[in-house]
Amino acid sequence: MIQAVLFDFNGVIIDDEPIQLKAYQQILSAEGVQLTEAEYYDALGMDDVTFVRAAFARAGKALADETLQAMIERKTQLHRELFKDELPLFPGAATFVKAVSHKYGVGLVSMALRSEIAYVLEKANLMNVFHVIVSAESVKACKPDPASYNLAFKLIDDALAARGGVRISPEDCLVIEDAPPGIVAAKRAGMRTLGITNTVTEEALRAAGADVVTRSLADWTPDAVHHVFD
Repeated sequence: MIQAVLFDFNGVIIDDEPIQLKAYQQILSAEGVQLTEAEYYDALGMDDVTFVRAAFARAGKALADETLQAMIERKTQLHRELFKDELPLFPGAATFVKAVSHKYGVGLVSMALRSEIAYVLEKANLMNVFHVIVSAESVKACKPDPASYNLAFKLIDDALAARGGVRISPEDCLVIEDAPPGIVAAKRAGMRTLGITNTVTEEALRAAGADVVTRSLADWTPDAVHHVFD
């Protein structure tokens, strides 16, 4: 039985993969490093540190720690500036998150920085909806490594128990992801998966192991989760 729903952030809650790409291209170009769209989407699941280091490695350029940190701070600033007038949430995402929070434990598992996550969730009035949040600072390994979902399971299990619930198992968790690395990470952690075609094709999500694939969270309700996955 599904007892918890764990959401990815970029590409699931917020429609900002193109915004992330644009911000990365701008900061990397200033350092003489070019980034193609294909290179960006091939790196889905990486945190900022790993992503920037990989970009510099492809370009054969050295990267000082001070430069790396400054670039990440600049990217975060650009990310906010690029949607300061309108928050690009996916249709139905906020409604679905709030709805499932009344029935299930709800968590967010992302390789984004905690500050970026908090900025969006606060603007969307969703910060208090999530029982647990796992961000880039929480784990050392990026998706498709299962570390982030293993940690999220421990946290959500403890959170549910603290509220008087029974202990759960990983297969009681439903993960919602938009990219193959996230699907693989969740499957490696022993969880059920719902792929959403916001970023890649249905075929790519199914090849990664998604149990079910959908076009939009606007089509889902807590009852649908129960009927499909239980």
